[in-house]
Amino acid sequence: MHSVRIGVDTGGTFTDVVLVDEASGQIVTTKTPSTPANPADGFLAGVHKVLELHGSTESLDAVSALVHGTTVATNQLLEDRQDGTAHLGFVTTEGFEFILEIARQSVPDGYGNSYFWVKPPRIVPVHRVKTVGGRLDHLGAEVRPFDEGAAIEVARWFREQGVTAIGVCFLHSYANPEHERRMRQVLAAEHPDAVVSLSSDVLREYREYERSVTTLVDAAVKPIMRKYIDNLSDRLGRSFSVMKSNGGVLSAAEVVHQPITTVLSGPAAGALGAALIASTAGHPSVITLDGGGTSTDVAVVVDGEPSQTTEGSIGRYPCKIPMIDIVTVGAGGGSIAWISPEGTLKVGPKSAGADPGPMCYGKGGTEVTVTDAHVFLGRVPPHLLGGEIPLDAAAARAGIEGLAAKLGLTPERCATGILEISAFNQSNAIRQITVKRGLDVRDFPLVAFGGSGPLLACRLIDVLGLKAAIIPPEPGNVSAFGLLTVDVKNDYVRTHVTRDPSLETMSGILAELEAQAAEALDREGFTDHVYARSADLRYYGQAYEVRVPAPEGPLTPAWREAVLERFHEAHFKLYGYGYRDDPQHAVEWVNLRVSGIGPITRPTVARRPYQPEEPSPVCTRDVFYEGWARTVIYRRRELGAGAVVTGPAVIEEYGSTLPIHPGFTATMDDYGNLEVRRELG
Repeated sequence: MHSVRIGVDTGGTFTDVVLVDEASGQIVTTKTPSTPANPADGFLAGVHKVLELHGSTESLDAVSALVHGTTVATNQLLEDRQDGTAHLGFVTTEGFEFILEIARQSVPDGYGNSYFWVKPPRIVPVHRVKTVGGRLDHLGAEVRPFDEGAAIEVARWFREQGVTAIGVCFLHSYANPEHERRMRQVLAAEHPDAVVSLSSDVLREYREYERSVTTLVDAAVKPIMRKYIDNLSDRLGRSFSVMKSNGGVLSAAEVVHQPITTVLSGPAAGALGAALIASTAGHPSVITLDGGGTSTDVAVVVDGEPSQTTEGSIGRYPCKIPMIDIVTVGAGGGSIAWISPEGTLKVGPKSAGADPGPMCYGKGGTEVTVTDAHVFLGRVPPHLLGGEIPLDAAAARAGIEGLAAKLGLTPERCATGILEISAFNQSNAIRQITVKRGLDVRDFPLVAFGGSGPLLACRLIDVLGLKAAIIPPEPGNVSAFGLLTVDVKNDYVRTHVTRDPSLETMSGILAELEAQAAEALDREGFTDHVYARSADLRYYGQAYEVRVPAPEGPLTPAWREAVLERFHEAHFKLYGYGYRDDPQHAVEWVNLRVSGIGPITRPTVARRPYQPEEPSPVCTRDVFYEGWARTVIYRRRELGAGAVVTGPAVIEEYGSTLPIHPGFTATMDDYGNLEVRRELG
């Protein structure tokens, strides 16, 4: 019996599937249309399709591991659906019932917008916020006892009001979770149908507002995630794993207890897959750009590892869980071109989605999109997925001509302008993830993937001054491939604020966190455990911390000095200054972290045979770059290592297309990646 592993990434337009045969190393990729009404339908269709392509007659019996990247939780938050939070309630410490209303002083787009900005509705309105007496201090010592009677009244009120998902966040519960756990016991007794999330389980870290919202987001997505996971498990008849935002995976049985960890599931897999592909080809530090139908996700990989953050947000909700640092912009293939009230051309962030989609899909779409501009200019073939989805080029032309007439432009100038605006939208996201993080964008090659990611690669090289763009094999399936490259990973954190750290105390905290990690890895069936430590530090008086890795081994004065040295270096790199030798600026330790990792065997990226002869185009067609011209078209699968394609040209494959502009070349490396560079001279 063959032993295969399958990764399934469900996107808004397509469900991408990758199969790896563990015996032969063969990699099989495919796509199938997503089914937004019930994502499980597209998931199962994709699994059976890839097994059929592989020739596995044993069906699911042949699958040793099944890993899923899902947007179920993300979409509920991004779409801001009222039905997603109508069932949600909040319990907090007496006297702190307005913590969600007060929130933080930050205003979107800076303080210049503060006169006009209207604070959006809270995730839980005031009338569904209840308080319970009892108080802990910042060290976890009990100041006032937990009010059992008030807790019972609150539980009964939620039951009577039909509130079925409840977040609990008591003051200083990061230091002592006892009061929150007693509240859960009361809710279990008085309101057993309720789904409950405790802040001490979700995020055992200080900052009450962020911890409250993160806990409430977890509670809000629990019901829909449980329903989806249960439905998929029943239909599969077997276990599977789910990608997490932190770059690890977790079994579906475990992830239903911490669904907030999946909110950046798909984009995280793409960054990891691109990191492995680029590192194999000799590029350990890159910018990754995942272009889809609705949005583009951008991340930075340094020395083979995507940058991580705990300061992320999903939609308008801050989520302080560990996640890969990803910036998302509404610039995908389905982004709609529109005319502003001032009469200027705009692109996105609104998208045509999968249904009806761009005008060229022929499903009744009436608004011009980025994909329509590519089709009109001849840069995309008249079909997708190797002919499975024909495109209506006439509809795209009619849409472009109509929009151009309103703008007083030629159709070619209008279509080129749409693509130029989309490229600048993507470049702004790249600058945000690099320049704003203290990185020089010119130091990194760009790895462009996703169905629409490679389409603007040449323009991004010029706009940003990049050294090169790398287009992986099967770029439309890199996220699904990334699902098969990640370890099982759980993160644990404990706040411990001190300027004079006790090695004994910190050793005890780290040992407790590692014990929690070990227990979780044991449940997942791993006997080989790896623990990665880190710490959040800041200069005394600062409001936010810098996270740095901490060494393994026993805690000694040398261990402490090593962490401090890493903090000084990281702070200087981020902000351009530090106080390494200034005793007036003490360093304050804030959080200790442990990641428990269950390592897997990663798939091997195979080398391509060398191709000494010149590549031969398969056909020509009219393509517009600087003007209309008959342009050569290549099939990527027919190119070998060393093949060089000189622009103007177009390279096509099953899930994506790469236009090579005049003045650029694309060279295939030993691993099948196309390296796009501007010609010298």
